[in-house]
Amino acid sequence: MTEDDLDLLHRTVELATQALKQGNSPYGSLLVDPFGAVVFEDHNRDADGDLTKHPEFAIAKYAIENYSASERAACTVYTSTEHCAMCAGAHAWAGLGKIYCATTGGQTAAWYAKWGAESGPLNPISADKISPNISIEGPASRFEEVLYELHRWFYLGQSPNKAL
Repeated sequence: MTEDDLDLLHRTVELATQALKQGNSPYGSLLVDPFGAVVFEDHNRDADGDLTKHPEFAIAKYAIENYSASERAACTVYTSTEHCAMCAGAHAWAGLGKIYCATTGGQTAAWYAKWGAESGPLNPISADKISPNISIEGPASRFEEVLYELHRWFYLGQSPNKAL
């Protein structure tokens, strides 16, 4: 990964932090267009109980509405945590390009298992196992500690406001 990639991943961690501060689960993602511009960024918005409100799914919908198939293939997605199976499917159907992730789904699944959390309804399968057309780069070890803490605060129902 380049320093530019790491800078963009840092922004996804900021978005994940923002999500947690607003009562959502700590995930953040952004879309970079074929020309290198960040054109969409968001975080999970699941505090209302709708657990499908993931930014990666919203990115896929945005890309379909705004870019041709060839342009979507040249877009890049940066995410604080690798796509879940639902979002990996949306990414594949949208025909989006490479994914850079700060941490993997397997890492976060291991953290939650360590804390005794019940498994969710989807297996933590790597996005590139969902679709052979998905290319992933990550994790980026420099973000592991902060993401671990964000997820731990989320699991324990604590606010990161004092620590960040």
